[in-house]
Amino acid sequence: MEIFLQQIINGLTLGSVYALVALGYTMVYGIIGLINFAHGDVVMIGAMVVTVVAGSLMHADPNASAWLVIGAGLLVAIPVCMIVGWTAERVAYRPLRRAPRLAALITAIGVSIILQNLAMMIWGRNYLSFPQVIQPAVYTVAGARISGLQIAIVVIAGALMAALTFVVHHTRLGTAMRATAQNREVAGLMGININTVISAAFLIGSALAAVAGTMVTTYYGVAQYTMGFMLGLKAFTAAVLGGIGNLGGAMLGGLLLGVIEALGSGYIGDLTGGVLGSHYQDVFAFIVLVAVLIFRPSGLMGERVGDRA
Repeated sequence: MEIFLQQIINGLTLGSVYALVALGYTMVYGIIGLINFAHGDVVMIGAMVVTVVAGSLMHADPNASAWLVIGAGLLVAIPVCMIVGWTAERVAYRPLRRAPRLAALITAIGVSIILQNLAMMIWGRNYLSFPQVIQPAVYTVAGARISGLQIAIVVIAGALMAALTFVVHHTRLGTAMRATAQNREVAGLMGININTVISAAFLIGSALAAVAGTMVTTYYGVAQYTMGFMLGLKAFTAAVLGGIGNLGGAMLGGLLLGVIEALGSGYIGDLTGGVLGSHYQDVFAFIVLVAVLIFRPSGLMGERVGDRA
């Protein structure tokens, strides 16, 4: 039971990150029907920027506060990620809005490769270590251990998801987003600036990606230019699991995928008689993806996509 509870805690922590990244996928898809496969690399850029800024601050002042170091890193990473996301939308995706979806999909993959190579050129191939600025307290719950950092990740992710839900359902921008998702042409005729709404979706998703990148690098202690690829695929799987285009579905899918992956890595050795180890945990994400696409393509909470006139 202690192992089971420990894996649930680990899964909720990991799932909170997946959920934040999945929100970026699902917002963009819900509004313009694009799978932005470069979104995972925006997360990577956020992680790299935070790591470099934190390392520089710690080098200048080894006694700097952890909150100051991480906060300063976020203040730099969020604008950088927002600029990257906005530029990708303006330069690569906007000219292809009326093109076949395959063209936009290939372009998204190309943008992902470009971002990876730019990151490699800027920060190199080696892993960057996040400075040891956080010494969180560890609590014991029913025999399982949970750190203050894990609690912070889950709480912050939950607060951001709640804030995004409020924005989408209770603000003028959210109303414009939902109208654009329903029918872009009619929304434009009603006076909504479609370009502004779509750019806002990319900007919000990129800001969440920067926070998710910060969570990943502080939790695991490292960042590297290829880290966004697998993270992005898993977040996309979470979005499909919950129902692509559905904000609540992206949140639920992220948490469920994190728990499934954590339980799988914890018990795969017992289930296979030691043949497979915990390093096969990535397999579970794609087993879930295949199963959802076969048995429930619309996801657990249903796909919400604007009806085309």
